[in-house]
Amino acid sequence: MLDIQFIRENRDLVGAKSKQKGYSVDIAKLLELDEKRRQLQKQIELLRTQRNELVNRSQGQKPSESETEQGKNIKTQIVEAENTLKPIEKDFQIALKQVPNMPLADVPVGENESGNQVAKTIGEPKKYDFKPLNHWELAEPRGMIDKERAVKISGSRFVYLKDKLVMLQFAIIQHVLQTLTNEQILKKLIEDNQLNISSKPFIPVIPPALIKTEAYEASARLNAAETTYKLEEDELWLNASAEHSLCTMYIDEIISEKELPIRYIGYSTSFRREAGSYGKDTEGLIRLHQFDKLEMEVFSSPETGLDEHKLLIAIQEYLVLSLGLPYHVLLKCTADIGMPNARGVDIETWFPGEGAYRETHTADYMTDYQARRLKTRLRRDNGKIELVHTNDATAFACGRIIAAIIENYQTSTGKIIVPDILKPYMNGINEI
Repeated sequence: MLDIQFIRENRDLVGAKSKQKGYSVDIAKLLELDEKRRQLQKQIELLRTQRNELVNRSQGQKPSESETEQGKNIKTQIVEAENTLKPIEKDFQIALKQVPNMPLADVPVGENESGNQVAKTIGEPKKYDFKPLNHWELAEPRGMIDKERAVKISGSRFVYLKDKLVMLQFAIIQHVLQTLTNEQILKKLIEDNQLNISSKPFIPVIPPALIKTEAYEASARLNAAETTYKLEEDELWLNASAEHSLCTMYIDEIISEKELPIRYIGYSTSFRREAGSYGKDTEGLIRLHQFDKLEMEVFSSPETGLDEHKLLIAIQEYLVLSLGLPYHVLLKCTADIGMPNARGVDIETWFPGEGAYRETHTADYMTDYQARRLKTRLRRDNGKIELVHTNDATAFACGRIIAAIIENYQTSTGKIIVPDILKPYMNGINEI
């Protein structure tokens, strides 16, 4: 959430930027609640001071009848003021959490995803001397994607992934881990993009797949109606993406400045309800209720947060390029970046079976918005306490990138050539 002091000093700006992101927030009502709570807090603090002064005056001796009565009166006033404050504080916190993060200056203003801007296009879509098929048209007849049996067991939007596609997925995982734990690769990407950050490698993590309600809500990522599955008898939610249980790792903790940046590459099976998407992408691997994902998460100082964001995008491009896939980079507009994000970038990869670019990656920069709710802070070398900045970004959503590989590397005989970078992990298999 935003710093309330920032909102007090920039009420018109916050209102305008919130509207650009598609959020109708009542800033006047929020500040009215803020003023009421501040006055009550001052009143309570003053009463506590009076009570302490009264106690100090009577130390070592029995308080007079007048002092006893005065003490009771002060205590009653404190209780009454605290009881008045509680609902106001609750309403204030609800209103404050409804205010989105402010977009950075270079974020395009737009009312929906049509306002996203293509920043660059890399690679030329391959020209085929045959009509390219969709990935499910290639994989399902050969039994490598089994949707029909998955429907019997789990329902729609589940699949069995089988045979050499499973080997391909684990090859992708190994490729990502070898890349992100290689300091020399990161150093070159940092130099090529003129970033002023360290080349510290990523730490691989397999995070929990279940998250407590309190932690999930604090992450500003819990979207119960549209996205997230909840366990009926528990206050636990199924992870909708690995970064949701990575960004919450340091909830209510203080990190030493010497530890930053902390960079994680998490691998997790993820679950999404995909409410409202019925009729879209019902075939294949694009929009499933269960999928596997490699996700990057970074905790950094405020001054390096934006460069960390740019590094994550550079890593995404490096990974897509390493597979030889055509793609373009989208700078997402205000209405499409989401509530906690200050900046968002998507990579869309070319799918020849559809003749279209499809989203395969996203990179989100939250500044200190997420950390304020999580109470994740850093201690400077001089002892000063500040909020960290957080970033998350897709390394690979396995199903989507497998689909892109299948479609881009298909042959006229219906086989799929394994990208060169993945062959060392495929046990001698060059063609699927």
